[in-house]
Amino acid sequence: MANKFQSIETKHYAERDAFFEGLRKLDRRAFMRVAGISAGIVAGMGKLTPNSFQLVNVAEAQGEKPKFSFAYISDTHLYENKLNDRFVRAILKAVDDVNALDPQPDFVLFGGDLAQLGQAGELKLGAQILKSVKAPIKMMVGEHDWFLDMGELWRDLFGAPNYSFDHKGVHFVVLNSILEKDFWTERKLSPMERMKIVAGLDNGIQSRFEVGAEQRQWLQNDLAKVAKTTPVIVFSHSPLYKYYKPWNFWTDDADEVQAILKPYEKVTVIHGHTHQLLSNRIGNISFHGMLSTAWPWPYAPEGLPSLTVPMNRADPFSQFDGCGNGRMDVLESGLVDKLYNLWQRDPITVRASYLGSGGKQSAPPKPKLPTY
Repeated sequence: MANKFQSIETKHYAERDAFFEGLRKLDRRAFMRVAGISAGIVAGMGKLTPNSFQLVNVAEAQGEKPKFSFAYISDTHLYENKLNDRFVRAILKAVDDVNALDPQPDFVLFGGDLAQLGQAGELKLGAQILKSVKAPIKMMVGEHDWFLDMGELWRDLFGAPNYSFDHKGVHFVVLNSILEKDFWTERKLSPMERMKIVAGLDNGIQSRFEVGAEQRQWLQNDLAKVAKTTPVIVFSHSPLYKYYKPWNFWTDDADEVQAILKPYEKVTVIHGHTHQLLSNRIGNISFHGMLSTAWPWPYAPEGLPSLTVPMNRADPFSQFDGCGNGRMDVLESGLVDKLYNLWQRDPITVRASYLGSGGKQSAPPKPKLPTY
């Protein structure tokens, strides 16, 4: 006869087993049930998002109706479910967010670092969860997905790591910006040793990220067929500028990539990796960072772009504070308004006019709790 009095720990593990059993059978109905379990726990902890990010549309409010919108989920850093379910609950929360958008976005960008250590169980779990996104998915690889097997499983699951497509008069380019020079062969490192070195934010053994000569040539060839007046939006995991080298918030050949993009009148780069609200403008190129669903990184001690209005520092005792997802509104002009859906906070929009004016117009709200 089962004991009707269960400890909190027993109840937790029973709930956790039901959670992952649902993931293994993840059709649409199972997703809604599992997401409900996750949401119930979040509500019980008092961690509901105060504002839906579809309620704030600054562009429309000021008469600049978007041509179309796309959403994003990024930097989920999934472990295998037997090790950690916290980050699984976070990606489910993000999927629920984008599926609730009305109208639906034209597509959803996944911004890289689906996995934590690039293992098959991590990547396949992420791929299974992302099947529940209603809108079409555009995938981008991150370093945590790549350096265990050098992208072999990623290619099997999601296809080529760099590609381009056209959508409603805009040319999109997806780059693999997390390549590194070989630091592992001479040291005789195992694949997992290599992966763990790259996964360390400030590990000095690894190289800095780069797009690489071969991919830069591919980019040049791809853009050769695009008119200079066509808006171009580039997705890269690492920022395509040099922010802070010790943490690899950096792309070594960023200057060369920017030179390829310079002839085009309207260029926007959307990047992941830094897990924070980040804004920059270099010449004709606007840059926007993406939030992580897993954790927020602190701002670097130097190198922060002058146009970045930092978000409030995160509460270290809250799983979701400083995390989130978001939406990009592509305006009729081809420029982009970037909306950050910060969980547990009001959304923040960084407008194209703010970056284009050098910060003189439409400034985002200043933080009340500055970063340390």
